[in-house]
Amino acid sequence: MTIISKGRFPDRPVIIFMGTPEFAVPSLRCLINDGHKVLAVITQPDRPKGRGRKLAISPVKKLALEHDILTLQPEKVADSNFCELLRDKAPDLIIVVAFGQILSKELLLIPEWGVINIHASLLPKYRGAAPIQRSILNNESLTGLTVMRMDEGLDTGPILYQEEVPIKRDETSGQLHDRLSYRSGDLIIRFLRIMADNPLKETPQDHSLATYAPKIDKSMSLVDWSHDAVSISSLIRALDPNPGAWTTIGDKKIKLFASKVTDENYSDGVPGRAFIAKEGIFQVETGKGLVEIREIQYPGKKRLPSKDFLRGFSLPEGTVLGK
Repeated sequence: MTIISKGRFPDRPVIIFMGTPEFAVPSLRCLINDGHKVLAVITQPDRPKGRGRKLAISPVKKLALEHDILTLQPEKVADSNFCELLRDKAPDLIIVVAFGQILSKELLLIPEWGVINIHASLLPKYRGAAPIQRSILNNESLTGLTVMRMDEGLDTGPILYQEEVPIKRDETSGQLHDRLSYRSGDLIIRFLRIMADNPLKETPQDHSLATYAPKIDKSMSLVDWSHDAVSISSLIRALDPNPGAWTTIGDKKIKLFASKVTDENYSDGVPGRAFIAKEGIFQVETGKGLVEIREIQYPGKKRLPSKDFLRGFSLPEGTVLGK
């Protein structure tokens, strides 16, 4: 089965783009720069943000306004009246990148060439809200991007195109997020050009191989130093930059970022005992192995390189974190 509906896929399809966060910005920017007709952008409603709780627009809306693209912000994109509005606009294709709402069957049937989504994993692996963080948490060496035709399930639609992306050693979720975001822009342009030449065959997902990537919960953020260094470092990097892994020094709560394993097999220490190694490197003993912490933050303060943090903080010998 292919996504061919009527005739040949257009060289310049009339597109409606759906996206909200920074991750979706490169995809929209590449569509604009490549000369595609973006009829409208659909993004989440403006939300209160920051200490002042002032309404803030999404990064996607900001880019759309800069290019005078019609911007729509429904509270519920599945609303029948909103679907009728989209139907009247007669898009050839709807492209979804990190939008943030469930799409109804009524909406999915509107564009002649369907609704496609760019998902930040190699489906059927890591379906769901947090594929980037979960891939780091599970210490994966490989991830990627998937272009899929959306159906009513959670990332269950047939696959149209995939690109593998190696995960770098000691990479954080934030770093991987930025790399995949940037590559997704090039990917969508390449995909549209391939489709115009010769529509791709759809490949149904093997649902028996599916794994899931549920949203990261803040309850995961407390570091248990009795675990091994590999799993602790993976946790710290998976939660970097948000929500951030944390521990305590005495009665002070600190967040930990940008970790790496310096010794997987070290076993003579006390879990949580911190010390300063050569050249001011901040290391912590674990249930098995040593972890280096390269950045630290007090809540409400800027995150700092560990060396800078320690200039203003005394670390007595034998200090055990989390005690």
